[in-house]
Amino acid sequence: MEKHFAVIGNPIAHSLSPAMHRGGYQAFGIEADYLRLKVEPNDLLQAIQGLKALGFSGWNVTIPYKEQIIPFLDELTPEALGAGAVNTVKVEAGRLIGHNTDGNGFVRSLQEICVLKKGMQVVILGAGGAAKGIAMALIPYNVKIVILNRTNERAKRLADWVNQHGGEAATVPWEAGNWLNSADVVIQTTSVGLKQEQYPFSLKGISAQATVVDIIFNPWETPFLREARELGCRTLNGAGMLLYQGALAWEFWLGGQAPIEAMKKGLLEAIGKN
Repeated sequence: MEKHFAVIGNPIAHSLSPAMHRGGYQAFGIEADYLRLKVEPNDLLQAIQGLKALGFSGWNVTIPYKEQIIPFLDELTPEALGAGAVNTVKVEAGRLIGHNTDGNGFVRSLQEICVLKKGMQVVILGAGGAAKGIAMALIPYNVKIVILNRTNERAKRLADWVNQHGGEAATVPWEAGNWLNSADVVIQTTSVGLKQEQYPFSLKGISAQATVVDIIFNPWETPFLREARELGCRTLNGAGMLLYQGALAWEFWLGGQAPIEAMKKGLLEAIGKN
C-alpha cells in the first residue's frame, strides 16, 4: 500500500523536502509520495484533520506552524517538549505524535566538520524557534552557549531556558564584540541573508580557527558566510541540517536507517548542486 507524507507551511513553494524524500523512497523501492501543501493561517486544524482523514502516515511542519500545531496533537516526544516546537508529526493508531528533529539534525551536520567538545564557546545569533531547537540539542555536549538577538529580552529568555535545562548560557548585545575573539562556533539562525542582504554587523576579529554556520541554504552562500570564508573560517550552510532533520523524520516515520546518500542526491539535484 502506498504511504503518503507531506510538508505543511506558508509559504511552502520553496521547500526541497519532496525531492529529498522521494529520492529516498526510490532508492529503497518504497511505495510512497511526499507532497508540499500550503496551509492558510486559519485552516491549520482543518488541514490536520484532512491529512489524518486522507490516511497520511505523517508530515513535516515548517514556518509558521511549528508552535501553533502543538495544541492539536495527542502526544509530544521529549525533543518536541524540550524545543517547544514540532517539525514532524506521525500518525500512530489514530493518534498524532509530535516530534522535533531540527536540533539533532543540525548537530549531526555540524559534526561532519567540527567536533563538539566540553567547554567550547558556541555563539547563536537569533533566539527564535530554530535557535531554541539548536540550543536544546547542544546542551548534552557541555558547551558554553552565548546568545545574541535584536531583542535582548528574547535572548535572555532563551538563555534562562538553557540554564534551567542543565546547560550553560549567557547573552551579549546584538553587535560585534569580544565574543568574536573567543567563539569556537558561530551559528546564524535568523532570516537575514535570504535576499542576499548584508549582515547588521561584521565578523572581523573572529578567529580563523572558528567554524561559522548559517542555517540558510538558498542562497548557497549568504553574505554572512562569504565574509566568514574570506576571514579564513570553516563554513557550513543549512543544507546539511535540512538533510539530517529529514533523515531523522524518515526514521521516526518508517523505522530503520534512512538512505542518507540517496536523500542527499535528491536534495542537491533540487538545489542545482549535483
